[in-house]
Amino acid sequence: MLDFHNHIIPAIDDGSTDSETSIALITGLQQLGFTDFIFTPHIISDTHPNTKETIENGFDVLNVALKNDNMKISSSFAAEYMMDDMFHQKLRNKEPLLKLRNDKILVEFSYIQRPDYVEHISFDMQIQGYEPILAHPERYIYYHNNWESNYSHLKDLGFELQLNLLSLTPYYGKEVQKIAQKMLKAGMFDFACTDIHHLRHLEAFNNFFTKKSLAELFDQNHFRNNELQA
Repeated sequence: MLDFHNHIIPAIDDGSTDSETSIALITGLQQLGFTDFIFTPHIISDTHPNTKETIENGFDVLNVALKNDNMKISSSFAAEYMMDDMFHQKLRNKEPLLKLRNDKILVEFSYIQRPDYVEHISFDMQIQGYEPILAHPERYIYYHNNWESNYSHLKDLGFELQLNLLSLTPYYGKEVQKIAQKMLKAGMFDFACTDIHHLRHLEAFNNFFTKKSLAELFDQNHFRNNELQA
């Protein structure tokens, strides 16, 4: 299984704080059945203004640590883009974005306020050839009323939807769990990932999932993660 949404590169955003933690997270996810990784640090203008260079430097640091621990994994890096003013500017300037594979990019919305530019920016992304995957749509509480029409509209605009696996548990709250389960039953999710940040997330995964249950979940719901494998 491929995990293409995580915050494992050390000391670059609100995820792993050091290489030792990153290795522990990777080891734990491998034990749950994940074999390949695309690392996706945040790019957020006001808190984590990462660039290709800062992400690549962090990726190199992690690879050195993995080599020192005699660990070999299949991995690459991209980013999780907050669709904020800086992201708009990158699109306006036709600045190349970090892609997961082919033309797919990982994007997210604010948790606080419903975006009012979705139609415009989705059009701009598609004009430039990008295929957006929206991270954890089930966690945007402002979409929960009329959830079927709201999420169907996003899919009509060209967004593919990526489930946070812990959303199927009470980890983010019962309301998120309820919507995630409804969306899963309705077949709305295209992909599923960990969005793992720290060891508390890994502990939660081990509390709620096993290697067998995750494999069955991927198979039963036809998640397409492996289409993004190198």
